[in-house]
This record gives sequence, structure tokens and C-alpha cells, in this order.
Amino acid sequence: MLTFFSSLGKDLKDIFVTFIDGDGKTRLSYLIFGYGPLRRGQTAKGLAFLACEAAFIWYMIVFGWTYLSKFNTLGTVETTKQNRVTVYGDNSFLILLFGLLTIILIVLFIFVWRMNLRENRNEELLLRQGKKLPSNRKVLGSLLDSNFDKTLLALPVLGIFVFTVLPILFMICVAFTNYDKAHQSPTNLFTWVGLANFKEVLAFGSSDFASTFLAVLGWTLAWAFFATFLDYFLGMAVAILINKKGIRFKKLWRTILVLTIAVPQFVSLLYVYKMFTNDGLINGYLMKWGWIQNPIPFWSDPMLARITIIVVNIWIGIPYMMLIATGLLMNIPEDLYESARIDGATPWQMFWHITLPYMLFVTGPFLLTQFTGNLNNFNVIYLLTRGQPQSMKMAANAGRTDLLVTWLYKMTVTDTNYKMAAVIGIMVFLVTAIISLVVYNMLPSVKDEGGFQ
Repeated sequence: MLTFFSSLGKDLKDIFVTFIDGDGKTRLSYLIFGYGPLRRGQTAKGLAFLACEAAFIWYMIVFGWTYLSKFNTLGTVETTKQNRVTVYGDNSFLILLFGLLTIILIVLFIFVWRMNLRENRNEELLLRQGKKLPSNRKVLGSLLDSNFDKTLLALPVLGIFVFTVLPILFMICVAFTNYDKAHQSPTNLFTWVGLANFKEVLAFGSSDFASTFLAVLGWTLAWAFFATFLDYFLGMAVAILINKKGIRFKKLWRTILVLTIAVPQFVSLLYVYKMFTNDGLINGYLMKWGWIQNPIPFWSDPMLARITIIVVNIWIGIPYMMLIATGLLMNIPEDLYESARIDGATPWQMFWHITLPYMLFVTGPFLLTQFTGNLNNFNVIYLLTRGQPQSMKMAANAGRTDLLVTWLYKMTVTDTNYKMAAVIGIMVFLVTAIISLVVYNMLPSVKDEGGFQ
């Protein structure tokens, strides 16, 4: 924070010094972007700055100011029908979207203004030193030479802003509104409600939504833990078993396991779901053989449904880990095992002191990635149970096997409860970010990059 304010102070001082020491061209550039470069023969730069200013002014006059002026209320005039004629009013959705876009463009406009001043300052310093300014051809040519990185990244950066940054900021803003099924613009406007939605989520003990959030969060963390570490250790065990000397048909066993990866999850998980239903293959044969009298409620009993999901995920996850572990196990120096055998180490001791430390050191970042991915593992949960079974005690259509991400999906698509979905989206980000940062700094490969030798 101190660094930020220190940099800001230096920047403000530089703006002031540029104005005091600058000539008339530089001072006019404070109002007319690119005026200095244009007068000094830097036509390409000058026109670029001037075009940015002209485009911004045009946008503010035609679109920006209209939406920005209503941003604090998100609209007050609803769309109505008078004598069978639709009289259009405000649209809260568009006001929020374009108002937010306008604020971002204002920030970018200030940034371009600062670049314009810095360019004027650099040009003046070069001229005072008796140096010549680069020609327009050289400036344009640099876009394909020394500044080619900027040319190459311009389109991807624009795409990231439009399709990633803006939607995320929009979602954050929606969390502070009452945008839901009862407030659908343009007929029913929504507005700002401050922290009311967050208070509802965090009002533990007094809000059904808060208790539901805690229940879903607890299951999400438990699911991510078991889904990550069971797959990790069982996949490693399978890889060690297949790599063991004396095991025949190694390629065959690996091929069989890899086949589970080749089949799309959309097909395999739906098939598994049908297998475990009350009238499915599993219950059918168990009852036919006389092992059970009534169907086992694999999907209707909450605890059994969760256990079934974890077991099914093991079947899906082991092949991935087996392939990764196979390659890593082959890179462990055989001399380490030979030395351990000479010292009388047992197979378990060699695994605990050689194999496992090496695997954890190399695959630590992968484990963190897997855990984060499982926190947001939509496919397995939704294709198997769609969050079922339901419970009357849980709010907002949440089910006993819902993760935060599947619950968010339900609130958005099924319930159109956008305000609470946005809050849950922020919560998912916070949980994922905090766990990732804490665990990442604890990884051996991060704390001591050259530690395992």
C-alpha cells in the first residue's frame, strides 16, 4: 500500500513538473491529446492519441453519459403499456453493464492521458539534448520490430477484457443489487441494496440461506479433499504395482485403465447413474441373487449418495494419476533404492522415505491444481445426481450433493436468482483463492526449489 501511494505521489509530481517545464505544445496537450507530437512531426503518435480522445468524447456524448448518470439508481422509469402501446423506460441490466463499461473507459482514458503527457515529456527532453526524434516510418516500423510484443498482445488483451474482466466485474456488481426473478428489467427494475445479500449469506443461526451455504461449503471441501487425495494415492499405488518387476502384460493393464479416459464423461457418468438407480443393473442383480430384499438407495440417501459419488470419481481419476505417476516413478534414480536395500530398508520404508517425498515434491503444484479443480468440479456432480437428493431444510433449491458451483448453476439457470448466485460466485472465488495461496506457500517445491536431490 505504501509503495502504491509513493508511486502515485511521484506520478503527480511528474505531471506537475511536465506542465511547469513544458513548452506551449506540451501544455496544450493536457487538453488536446497528441497536439505536441503532431506539432513536432510525430504524426503517427499524435493521431493515435487524438483518435483516442475523439473516440472517448463521442462515446460519452452518444452512450456513456446516459448510462453513467443513471448508474447510482440503475433506472427509475419502468417499461409500461398505455393503450396497447409499449412505452419504453429504463433498463437496469443495460444501465449496469454500460455504466460499468463507462467507468472502466474513464479509467483507461486517464491512463491514455498520462501516456500522452509522458510522450510529450520524453520528446522535449530529447530535443533539449540536441537529438532528433524518430521518423514516422520508424515509429510504425517498431510495431513489427521492437514493439512487436505490444502489437501481438493487443487483440488477446482486448479479448480478455471483454470476455473475462468485464463479466467478472459485472457479476461482482450484481451481488450488491436485488436482481432476481421478481426484478427483471425492463418491466421490473432492480437497484442497489448494498451488503444485504452478503448479510443473508453470513447470518449464521438466523438465516436458512446461511445454514445452507455452510452445509454446501462443508460438503464441497470434503468432496475436494477425498476426490483429490484418494485419486492421488490410489493412482500412485496402481502405477507402482504395474511398474513392479515381474508384473506381466504391463501395456495391457495401462491400456485398459486409459480406456476410461477415452470415453466422454457425458456418456460414462450418465451410464453409471442408471446402473445405481433403484431399478438399475446393480440393484437388479443384487435382488435377483437374493443378497438384498429392497433396492439400495444409492441416490436417494444423502450419505450413501455422497459415498457413491466419491467411489465413482475414483474410477474416473485413477487413470490420470496412474499415467502421471508412471512417468515420474521412472525418473527416480535406482541408486537410491539399491542403497536403501543394502541398508536393510523394507519396501514400506523405501516408499515412505524415497518414493513419496519425490512424488510430493514434483507433483505438489499438480495436487493443488487438482484440489482447486475439484472444488469446481461441475461434471461429476451434475451428471450423476444433479445435486439430489433434495431437502426441505436447505434453501434456494440446494441438494444434499450440490457443490457450491452446481448450486450457483441452479440459482442462475433454474431459479434466476442472480443476486445470490453472484454472491456465491464471489464466495467460491474467495474460498478457492485463500486455499490456493495458503497451500501454495506450503509446497516443498515452492519453499525449496532445489531441495530434492
